[in-house]
Amino acid sequence: MLYDCRSPADRDRGIAAAIEAVKNGELVVLPTDTVYGIGADAFTPYAVKALLDAKGRGRQMPPPVLIGSRQTLDGLVFSLPRAARDLVEAFWPGALTIVIEHSPSLQWDLGDKTGTVAVRMPLHPVALEVLRETGPMAVSSANKTGQPSALTAEEARDQLGYSVRAYLEAGPCPDPVPSTIVDLTGEVPQVLRQGAIPLEKLRDVVPDIVEGV
Repeated sequence: MLYDCRSPADRDRGIAAAIEAVKNGELVVLPTDTVYGIGADAFTPYAVKALLDAKGRGRQMPPPVLIGSRQTLDGLVFSLPRAARDLVEAFWPGALTIVIEHSPSLQWDLGDKTGTVAVRMPLHPVALEVLRETGPMAVSSANKTGQPSALTAEEARDQLGYSVRAYLEAGPCPDPVPSTIVDLTGEVPQVLRQGAIPLEKLRDVVPDIVEGV
């Protein structure tokens, strides 16, 4: 079902429906500050599998994880590099995805690549309201693999149909540029994908960051 979050009443119903769906292991589509995302509970393996199946994607490309607060990040890692903390302080919530080593004790299955996870805290009130109730969610762009990214929930519904329980519509994405991805698992921070945050701004915070090959 599609809920128009531009209407206060529909927003409340939609957010409640999305939270319930995620807790039940179902899929939702929600707005972010980049493009619309399709999400599932990160700690429910069959829900993550359903997400990958809905997109037509294999386990070799694990979805990123979205979180609703900076504090949640501390629960996902054994230790966080100083560069990661500095980047998070400067750019979260926002269009920065960091790749870090997650705590080995976490009971999740995001795909075939084990040991690391891509994490982001989005700058969108609807997404944050959902995430603060559900906890970490596996979220990927709300489109079939190979198709254009959805810029509205309606566009996502056209591609994903009944595989998703709740669609949260918040209007067209104001700035549909993907997030910048920085790998912080090596000795030197490395930009894996150029995105909304340019390299120069990253270097203002972490001077030794390098551009990926």
